[in-house]
Amino acid sequence: MKWNKIFILAGIVVIVALATVAAVSPVFKNNPYLGKYLPLVKDITLGLDLQGGVHVVLEAKDTPEVKVTPDTMKQLMAVIQRRVDQFGVAEPVIQQQGRDRLIVEIAGRIDPEEAVRTMVKTAYLEFKTMDGKTVVTGADLKDAIESKDPTSGQIKVDLTFNAAGAKKFAEATAANVGKPIAIILDGQVLQTPVVQEPIPNGKAQITGYQSLEEAHNIAILLRSGALPVKVEVAEKRGIGPALGADSLEKSKHAGLVGVLAILIFMVMYYRLPGLVADFALLIYALIVLAIYVGLHVTMTLPGIAAFLLSLGIAVDANVIIFERLKEELRTGKSLRSAIDAGFKRAFTAIFDANATTLIAAVVLYFFGTGPIRGFAITLGIGIVASMFTAITVTRWLLHLVAASGLVRNAKAYGA
Repeated sequence: MKWNKIFILAGIVVIVALATVAAVSPVFKNNPYLGKYLPLVKDITLGLDLQGGVHVVLEAKDTPEVKVTPDTMKQLMAVIQRRVDQFGVAEPVIQQQGRDRLIVEIAGRIDPEEAVRTMVKTAYLEFKTMDGKTVVTGADLKDAIESKDPTSGQIKVDLTFNAAGAKKFAEATAANVGKPIAIILDGQVLQTPVVQEPIPNGKAQITGYQSLEEAHNIAILLRSGALPVKVEVAEKRGIGPALGADSLEKSKHAGLVGVLAILIFMVMYYRLPGLVADFALLIYALIVLAIYVGLHVTMTLPGIAAFLLSLGIAVDANVIIFERLKEELRTGKSLRSAIDAGFKRAFTAIFDANATTLIAAVVLYFFGTGPIRGFAITLGIGIVASMFTAITVTRWLLHLVAASGLVRNAKAYGA
């Protein structure tokens, strides 16, 4: 036996065991240093079907000034998308229903009333002189950010105009020194500050807010732009997390039973290679989990199904490899030669199967919406990770076991 190989194997087992504990166990959650990052599973974002959220149906209305057309609906969807994105939620669902309706679904603990107010407020901003002349509008804005003065504690929204808006604002303030300019939002005068001097830098402020949250919501509306058409709320309801929690628990149980069945089958049928494959599947799960956290993947029920499907694909690759390994051992080849030949013969079949599935995932991502795209992303990540673990990790571990001399009997490798 080669003790250096055995020590390497033992080190790998310990490292993977510790990584597994760090990824899923709550043992570190109260640690002042590690609790911020561990366990990794706490950083996975859950979708609407698993954590609940808000479901809103918006209906566009014709007015004498603006009629509902396909173009105005596209503009409306773009504005609503920008406003919903400001909530910081993952994978909101925004889709058109019929001629004049939009369905908006937002995952997370969000107040439905506040969400609706933010979505349907017109948010038409104007700066007007006392003779009623419009100086600049929200269309001239480059950015709007809420802030709090550290000295006075005054809460405000800082406005920055684009180049054209800054020029118009500079000309207007220069022509109106000592006179007020009204700041109007949706027809309501917010304030009428007196111009003390020309303002050439294209910046302004709106004050008078009671809280940062109120200022934040106004900044969201100003950044996203005014609604192109009148909008009314046709339906509004909160989706509780109870159904999602129940579905998540059932998915966990089903996944656990399925994974255990796979692990037991691999060991019983393929013996030592099956045990190595089980260990490689554990590494695969850790890699996928790390990718989910790193890419901020939103986990939905279809996503869980895609993960389990990719796990099955990873097992299928190992099955093909081990069958080839058994055939090579039966021809009388040495263990290391049989491992190399088995992987070489199996590679083409594994690559073709994974490539076709990956193409299907890409098609689903580009032509699907909402949960379908989530399924495609999860499946694609799983396929790439399973290819790596099956072709690289499993092969390396088998070579390590063979080189260690721990098990030399061909029967232990399924032959």
